[in-house]
Amino acid sequence: MKKHLNLKSPEFLISALGLLGLGGLYVYWLSSAAGGLPGKLAALLSAGLFALVCLGFVPRWMDFWRGNAPAAPAPAGEKPRAGLKIFLAFLAVDIGILSLVWLLRVLTGGDGGCEASLNFWLCLDSAHYIDIARDWYLSEGSVDRLVQLVFFPGYPLAVRLFEKLTGSFIWAGLLVSGLCFGLSGCVFYRLLRLDFSREEALRTLKYLCLLPGLFFFAAPMSESLFLLCCLCCLYLTRRGRWISGCLFGAYAAFTRSLGAALVIPLFFELIYELVSRRITPGNGARRLAALLIIPLGFAAYCFVNYEVSGNPFMFMEYQAQHWGQRLGFFFGTAAYQLALAISCFKTNPPNFWGLWLPNLICAFSALALMIPAARRLRPGYTAWFIAYFAVAIGATWLLSAPRYLAAMPTVPLALSLCAKTRKLDILLTSLCLALSLLYALAFVLRWQVW
Repeated sequence: MKKHLNLKSPEFLISALGLLGLGGLYVYWLSSAAGGLPGKLAALLSAGLFALVCLGFVPRWMDFWRGNAPAAPAPAGEKPRAGLKIFLAFLAVDIGILSLVWLLRVLTGGDGGCEASLNFWLCLDSAHYIDIARDWYLSEGSVDRLVQLVFFPGYPLAVRLFEKLTGSFIWAGLLVSGLCFGLSGCVFYRLLRLDFSREEALRTLKYLCLLPGLFFFAAPMSESLFLLCCLCCLYLTRRGRWISGCLFGAYAAFTRSLGAALVIPLFFELIYELVSRRITPGNGARRLAALLIIPLGFAAYCFVNYEVSGNPFMFMEYQAQHWGQRLGFFFGTAAYQLALAISCFKTNPPNFWGLWLPNLICAFSALALMIPAARRLRPGYTAWFIAYFAVAIGATWLLSAPRYLAAMPTVPLALSLCAKTRKLDILLTSLCLALSLLYALAFVLRWQVW
């Protein structure tokens, strides 16, 4: 606390400048914001929660860059073949998700046949990924096919590879997602054990498997692959294998634009290793060079844009023209989503319950959970979340907050850290399970779940 009271301390100066900057952005947004008082108050609440996350993060950040980090728990007590057991458990969860969606479809009057059940999974953006896996990107044709350039190629390429084994693009997509989800469980556990006890690591995996939007990990979409690449990037670099880790980071950036944000936690780790003298300046320079591999994944995607359309940033034009998507302020998202939720409450209940309410709940819950968690997490992870949240939730027409936040590993970790007692753990587990089942039902009913 004394550090915050010292007006000359880096902690105080950074916190003060950050609050002034965030406050200035809110006032700037407010000067031209449309809508009523509820939306503006929602935006203020979002900005306030975000500020609290940052205020908890700054002291940890400064302490970390002074070379202070908590000792990792001893790996003693690991059960034999723990990784294999976690992989099989996550595969079982994946199969359980597919089975649950099938059961909910049958109970709600849907066709339970094999072909109809497979084709149902194309109701999401999966149809675009399958088209790209089959035909690649098109430079001419219908607008609906041209705008598929906004979907990154990392996942379709993996599906195309596995299609040679399955003979079906849908089956290949489900297989890629299932395997990546299973491997994500193994890598996430290993990453968590670098900083947390076995109990905390397993509890985090439990919450990952209970998040609303869990079914996106089983769908033929990029979430599982993106999660796996992010976790491999973090784990390998934490273990000193920077080139291998950054290659996974590059593929994450080739799979989704937010993969490029992995440079943030890695940069935090690099500075820590230098100031704590864990590595020499020469090794630090080599690791900094390796860090530059990650943006190459995004650069490769821009090159694909150029090859297909002649414009390396054509995806941005398609996003703006076809979906109304631009980068805005994350607190502005809270304002327009609340306004739309209020307007839909009586006139369009499916949009209220399936789209706007889940988006608002997930965005606000993630911030609320990160406030206490920021004081325990490695600062690089919190900085990663801050940047990820600001960009992902800042979209000017956001429909997929639950999906985006499910693929951010700090969210289930924050849940686990908040479950300090058995009663809290039971409460949070029950709440997550209930919300996950309700959101899965909304997905099956096609209540604008994206």
